[in-house]
Formats: sequence, structure tokens, C-alpha cells
Amino acid sequence: MTRSPVWHPFTQHALEPAMKRIARTEGAYLYDEQGRAILDAISSWWVITHGHRHPLIMDAIRRAPGLYDQIIFAEYTHEPAEELARGLVAIAPAGLDHVFYSDSGSTCVEVALKMAFGFFHNSGAPRSRIVVMEHGYHGDTIGTMSAGERGVFNAAYEPMLYGVDQLPFPSPGHEQDTLDAFETYCRSGQVAALLIEPLVLGAGGMRMYPASLLTELKRLAERHGSLMIADEVMTGWGRTGTLFACEQANITPDILCTSKGLTGGSLPLAATLCSAKIFDAHLSSDRSRTFFHSSSYTANPIACAAALANLEVWKTEPVAARIHSLESMHRTRLERFKEDPRFGNVRQTGTIVALDVNVPTSGYLSDAGPKLRSFFRARNLLIRPLGNVIYLMTPYCVTADDLDRTYDAIDEAADLFAGAR
Repeated sequence: MTRSPVWHPFTQHALEPAMKRIARTEGAYLYDEQGRAILDAISSWWVITHGHRHPLIMDAIRRAPGLYDQIIFAEYTHEPAEELARGLVAIAPAGLDHVFYSDSGSTCVEVALKMAFGFFHNSGAPRSRIVVMEHGYHGDTIGTMSAGERGVFNAAYEPMLYGVDQLPFPSPGHEQDTLDAFETYCRSGQVAALLIEPLVLGAGGMRMYPASLLTELKRLAERHGSLMIADEVMTGWGRTGTLFACEQANITPDILCTSKGLTGGSLPLAATLCSAKIFDAHLSSDRSRTFFHSSSYTANPIACAAALANLEVWKTEPVAARIHSLESMHRTRLERFKEDPRFGNVRQTGTIVALDVNVPTSGYLSDAGPKLRSFFRARNLLIRPLGNVIYLMTPYCVTADDLDRTYDAIDEAADLFAGAR
């Protein structure tokens, strides 16, 4: 077979087998060229919410090119973008009144960071610091890499990165340490924004913390005149049990970032929602106060049509009930591992579950990761552990039988490392 010229993301081609080709997708499954049905237990990197190729979304995508392809969004607007913005404002936490479109999770967080700095610059009182949480991940563009955890992901790019202030992760019993650290940073008067993944830190190991901590962080930010940016790229669209994770803390961030599930996972699109004060700080007869950010495919009409269809799915189908049922199915099946010495930190927030396989070497580069991936792949399960951390984030259409097979495989997989501790 001729070697493929494709360079895949997060892939060490010197170690990985040749990539299998997927011939089609449907529901919770991928189907390869040999006809094997592979359960997509991580929603193809957390994007597929209702299931692959949801009919309503696919129909919207088919119809849109009859009217549109790309339209320059710096010069014109179009109905899909206008209607989607109104829809997002209607369902987002109250007080997020403006929508800026981009193309991915990384870019919508990059937009948020620029909005925060622009807000203070245009207000005549520039601030220079961003505060983030230990183990956080916000993307792979320069600004978002700078805001993420430093380590193997970005060591080669260190000369490109700027400094940020980091909060300790609020491990159980140490939540006050996180709050105290944030207040100390805020007292400098230089904190433009706290950038945070609400309730669950995704790529940093599916680390989970209580909504009450998020509530307190927002209170501190308000007290010191700092902004809060909620990175809901992964946690949004029902993953944590509510449409947006911020709802569980009863807060409205100053800026909210959403992507992944925005189109139900069908097409790339992102949106950064902000409060009126952020928009108004850029609104001026002085052209130098313009928000200087764009990309060629901003507000692509076909992607916006897909997102509108996703909103319709949420309105017309019992999505919340499916999420509640999925939460319950996970909770029941996780019980078998709670006292299992092969596992540690068995946890769940909404439809996201995770557990650590107890091995001598943990972390993203743990040898357990490739072994687990190979094990699951042989059983037609798409699960990509974060080192020794196994997590599940399935589409909402997954069945009880699908989950039974998945949890049985996790049980069996842990035996690969039995006695190795």
C-alpha cells in the first residue's frame, strides 16, 4: 500500500499503525471499509452530540448550498448567522447579548482573550494578566496554548508563548486554596480575565470540581473588576447535564466560548458570546477601537444552517430526557469500579465519566495509554485514554447495550495492568 501523505493530529506516525478508513457513520457508530461497526465512545473528540448524521441537521446542510456558499462577513450579513445569533442569545445565560463567530474551539477562545484585553484597553485602564487553572487546556493557537498547561503539548513552542498566572486545581478539601490564589492575583489590579473550563477540565485529565467553586470565582472576579471567560467548548451542549455548565453555578460569565456541539458535531463552527459592556467598549466613532479579528470563513452560512438545525433538535426532541437517562445509565455502571483497587478517582459529571487505571507511571505519556487504545480498538471501541485516564463521552443516542459492552471492556482492560503497581 502506498504510504499516505496525510499528517494526522496528535499522532506519532513512527509508532502508530496505518490509519483505518471510515466508510460511513450513523448514530453512535463509525463503519470502516471492512464493515466493522465501531462504537464512537468519545463522540469523535467530543463533538457529536445527538449521533452521527442526525437527519434534521443533514437536511439543513443539503439545503443551504441551494442559496449560499461563503459570504464575506466583514461586508455583509446573512439570515442563517442572524437567526443563529438570536437563538444563541435566547438560550445562553442571561446577559450575553452579542455573538462573534469563528471556526473552532481554539479560535473562539482566542477571540475571547482578545475581547478581554480590548475591553480594558478601550476603557482607558489596560490590564495585562490572564489567570487560568492548573491542568487547563484551551486550544492549540498561540494565545490558547499560552493559557493552557505547560508541558509536552507545547514545550517545543515555548519561545512563542506569553506568561499567565495559574491557580492550583481545587482538589477535594483544597478549594479554598484556589480561591485564595485568585484573590491574591486580583489584588494586583492587573487581572483582565479568569479563563476557565467550568466543572470539568477536559484534555487535562477530565478533572472535575464543584459548581460552588465556580460561583465563588465569579464573585471574586466581579469584586475586583476582572472578567470571567467560560470555555464551554467541551462542557457545553449538555455534556455536564445542563445545556451550559455555567447554569449549575447560577452565573453568567462575561464571555462564553462554544463550539464542538454547536452544529451537533457536523461542521466546524464556533461562537464567542459576550455581555453588552464588552461590545460597547469597542463601539466608537474612533476606528482604532474596532475589534480587529476575523478569519476568511467567519459565519459560514452552511455551518450556521447546521447549527440552526441543532437548535431545532434541542427544541423539538427530548434531548434533556436523553441526557438524564444517559447520566443514570453511567452512574449505575460506574458503581462496579468504585471500590475496585485497579482504579482510582472514579468520577462523573453529567454524561462525562472518567476513571484512572492504577499504574506505576501516570500522566499523558504513560505507557498505559497506547496499550489501552490498542485494546479498545481490537474490540471495535473508539476510546482514546488520556494516558492512564479512561473516559467516556458518548453521543446521547447510545444504548444501554452499547454501554454494557463498553464497561465490560474497561473491566477487562484493567487486567492488562494487574500486579504492575
